[in-house]
Order: sequence, then C-alpha cells, then structure tokens
Amino acid sequence: MPLVSVIIPTFNREWIVSEAIRSVLAQKFNDFELIVVDDGSTDNTRSKIEPFIESFKDKLKYIYQKNSGVSSARNHGIRESRGSLICFLDSDDLWHRDKLKEQVSFIEENPDIKVCYTDEKWFKNGEHLNQSKHHKKHSGDIFRYCLPLCIISASSVMVAREVFDNIGFFDEHLEVCEDYDLWLRIALKYKIHFIEKKLIVKRGGHSDQLSKKYWGMDRFRVEALLKLLNSELPEELKKYVIEELKKKCVILSKGFKKRGKISEAQIYEKILCNLNL
Repeated sequence: MPLVSVIIPTFNREWIVSEAIRSVLAQKFNDFELIVVDDGSTDNTRSKIEPFIESFKDKLKYIYQKNSGVSSARNHGIRESRGSLICFLDSDDLWHRDKLKEQVSFIEENPDIKVCYTDEKWFKNGEHLNQSKHHKKHSGDIFRYCLPLCIISASSVMVAREVFDNIGFFDEHLEVCEDYDLWLRIALKYKIHFIEKKLIVKRGGHSDQLSKKYWGMDRFRVEALLKLLNSELPEELKKYVIEELKKKCVILSKGFKKRGKISEAQIYEKILCNLNL
C-alpha cells in the first residue's frame, strides 16, 4: 500500500502532460502511486501517457472518463487512490524533486497537522512572474486569509485522507473555483501549514486554462461563500464571510452593468439586499 497517492487530472493536454508526469516520477521520495485521470480527451493525450504506463505499470494507473470537469476527475482519482496522504498536480504544472520528501517529512514530524502546502514559482508564457501581495501565504488558522481569493494551489497541497472523509470532495457543480471552495471548507475545521519552499512551478498564459474561459471568476466564489453561510458556520466567522460576499457582489454588479447585462447585475444586487437585512 503506497503512503502517498498523486492525482493528475488532464484534458486535451497532449502538448504538456508528459512533463507533469515526469516531474512526479522523478521525485526523491518513492513511496507513492500516480493516478492520471483523463477527463475525456479527444487529442493524443493517451498516446503521450502510454509509454509511462508501460514503463511504470506498478506505479502509474491511467483512468479515462467521460468529460465531466476537473472536480469530477480529481474526485474519481481520490476514490481510486490507496494512499493515506493525497496530492494533486495540474497537468500544466511541475513539481520540484524534493516536493513529496519535504511534505511527507513535515507530516510525519507533525502528526497533528493534516494539510500542508508549499510556496510556488509562477511563469506566464515562459517568463517568471513575481507574486503580488494579495497572494501572500499563511499558516495555521487561515480561513480568513482564504476568503478574498484562492491562496493555495491545488498542485501544492498534501492532504490526509481522513480530511476528505470528514469534509467531502471537490464540488462538481462548480466549473471553476472548486479549489477555493474546498480549501475554505477544510480551513474551517483544520489548521493548514505553509512550507516556505518553492516546490512547484505554475505555468500560465496558455489558451486552455479554465481561468481564461470565464469572465468574473468571483461569480463562482460567491456561490462557495453562499454555501458556507447556509452551513453550520461559527458566528465569529460569519461576519467575515458576509463582508467578503458584499465586496464581491458590488464588484460583480458594477461589472455586469458596465457590460450591459442588467439582469445578471440584479442577481448580485438582490444578494446584497438580503445580506443587509
């Protein structure tokens, strides 16, 4: 039974998925299984993965599913996994060779911590980017810091299986910001430790990124925050969720009005009215 299960969701990434797979197989820590979930690719993704399946058949499992979205692919991988620790790697990102070794060592030395994540390097169209201040990382009770935007990269986390048993999986109804939703739900119940080492590489700028598919990503964050308000949210945290909801609804309402989409703007104006009651 492997200690760590690594899950790579992918969709039509024939041009890059093999690089992500290599970065996992090159890890210094070796007690892991790799599960690649192909979310219905129609290009040559499978042919790029097949050489790894043949060479690492005892370590790599390939799953093909009908196109259902990244949350479904990650959840499928979790259900098929056997490790007590679970990691994810987006198929356009890369891992440093020490990534698993550093996180496993930390978890073993701090058994009370069930979730940790690492720092990251950002590249856009091949050029290095410096992270802005609002992407600053935090450790411990980080719920409030997770409200404005997603500060945790899915490619950077290591999560104990018991966390998913208690919190649930990625919300498959959210087309994007599904990670924002999950980290908030986890941060409500668990301390999350930040490892201050750049152990992943995030690569952006390509046309098939989900973040480029939608205008107004805060629409999906508003959905996640409304879910929290309708859950058993501690009173001392509810005010922070409401405060963030108001900020996002104001921005979205103004943005939709600017684009002449009055009915969409009214959705967020109605939410604001309800929050102010």
